[in-house]
Amino acid sequence: MSSPPRRIFAGHRLRELRARLAVSQAAMAARIGISVSYLSQIENGDRPVTAPVLMTLAREFPADWGSIDAAADTTLLVATLEAMADTSVADHRLDEAELRRAVTHQPRLARRLVAMHAAYRRSQDQLRALDDRLDAGSSIGVLPWEDVRDWFHAAGNYVDAIDRRAEAIGEEVQGIAQFEARLADHGVAVNRSTAAAAPLRAYADGRLDLDGSQPRETTLFSLAHQLARIEFAPLVAEIVAGSDMASDTGRALLAAGLTNYAAGALVMPYTRFRDTARAMRHDIDRLRRSFGTSFEQTCHRLSTLQRPGALGIPFFFCRVDMAGNITKRHSATRLQFARFGGACPLWIVHEAVAIPDRILAQLVETPDGTRYVSMAKGLVKPSETYTRPARRYAVALGCEEANASEFIYADGLGGIATPIGTSCRICLRPDCDQRAFPPAASEIRVDPDRRGPVPYTVL
Repeated sequence: MSSPPRRIFAGHRLRELRARLAVSQAAMAARIGISVSYLSQIENGDRPVTAPVLMTLAREFPADWGSIDAAADTTLLVATLEAMADTSVADHRLDEAELRRAVTHQPRLARRLVAMHAAYRRSQDQLRALDDRLDAGSSIGVLPWEDVRDWFHAAGNYVDAIDRRAEAIGEEVQGIAQFEARLADHGVAVNRSTAAAAPLRAYADGRLDLDGSQPRETTLFSLAHQLARIEFAPLVAEIVAGSDMASDTGRALLAAGLTNYAAGALVMPYTRFRDTARAMRHDIDRLRRSFGTSFEQTCHRLSTLQRPGALGIPFFFCRVDMAGNITKRHSATRLQFARFGGACPLWIVHEAVAIPDRILAQLVETPDGTRYVSMAKGLVKPSETYTRPARRYAVALGCEEANASEFIYADGLGGIATPIGTSCRICLRPDCDQRAFPPAASEIRVDPDRRGPVPYTVL
């Protein structure tokens, strides 16, 4: 499954460059080796800037064109198309050619439109969250762990100051032995316990006790976590102090989350991890072997690769327990998870929970028409003792279909996508056979003389 080449429309930027240089269309066209009519079409937004033209511009005007982010025009066009395709505004859609001209000639207006649409979508999300709370009979405000989830979501699941510092350290300190040596420099002794009731990690008085029965990747992460607690403490405290957490519990949870983030960034340094992931087409098993990490840790790290100027593939990531509850969630894509309850029952992640250690792949389509490639795997964390049950859950990772060529799990998937929704409560599909309950925003009709898969019809 291959993605079409990206079309870059940067007409107004090329026109601005020509104006700054005070040259005519004829002179500019001659210098970059194209016809005047072609240049005029590019500047008017009727044709994209091709790769050869981009290369010529970079060669002829390295200082001027090097400062122009042509890809930003494509991003703005896509965002404008998405805003104008919103189904809540009927009968006022513009075709792509009209929108392209608008973006080309009025980029500030287009950015304002996109910002207003984003604000509208956020308000709708807030209303849905409020509806969920009211429906559940909750009279309390945002819970601390929800507050922390929202903080990471607003940050794009990427914390630049922590990530860059962790990368510098992580390229020097690699592997269990080197992390133990670095901790020893801080006066921390590491002890591995074989006691049946030993915690995964316990630190007191310069001694770090680890559960000796845990796999190497858990040990490595625990060591990195302890190092992060020591070397990142001032930075974490500064970030927490600047946050808007509403409670002491929220601030403590945010500090713990940031420390875990630092630990992941230490064992999977950003640039090397991103480049290796791309080279391996984001094959999780190959990646985790390369970095000595677990399947879940590797998936989670992939969802954080959002460094400005060095972006990774935008992924969504979540973890689902045996009851279908989403216990971890983040999305750098347009796919958004329900804030409360479980995920769509048609999503393959639920099947993965029941089939541990097997990777399942699925092409899905959300109600807005966006298609995603989704991978899910059921995992079991053994307890090493009969008295403590093993933890069973599944993790899911996915990207938009446009990035399928860089995601190995898309190989072999057919063109038919499974229709899924965010959750039954806010999914508006009228013909779903797997509904747990009707959508909150729709009326239903019950016909006592006619029965389908569900005992009502969504209007």
